Amino acid sequence: MKCLYCSHNETQVIDSRDSEDLSSIRRRRICLKCGKRFTTYEKSDVIDLVVIKKDESREQFDRNKVLAGIKRACEKRPISMGTITEVTDEIEQALRKYETTEIPSKVIGEMVIKKLKALDKVAYIRFASVYREFEDVESFEKEVQSLLKNEKITRTA
Repeated sequence: MKCLYCSHNETQVIDSRDSEDLSSIRRRRICLKCGKRFTTYEKSDVIDLVVIKKDESREQFDRNKVLAGIKRACEKRPISMGTITEVTDEIEQALRKYETTEIPSKVIGEMVIKKLKALDKVAYIRFASVYREFEDVESFEKEVQSLLKNEKITRTA
């Protein structure tokens, strides 16, 4: 590993541990020339996922699209960027455990819907209004009423 400070090619690992989400290995290193310390993260290569769109076309999975959709839904809501990133990580991890590398976009959308419904009702409705392509105000109102009904059931239970 090349030193980040002096570009010397010899460094020594002084500490190694799994990252919090277990997706990478965190290594603390010291340069054998300048003595400065730095941290590196090692991730294994992952298999590329392919998303099957509604029109049956295929494109490579782009985590940033999922992240952008969740961020848009959570805009001006009391949800931290850390939480949004966590939700995106959880969705990506679930997709990587899926039995195939070709995943319908509907599966991804439903995962996002489920996570947002548990996280924030307003963000859920925002995402659902775009994802479920509500045709009119009545279909939107029906979704909100369903959400309110479920909320009342949860509160009384």
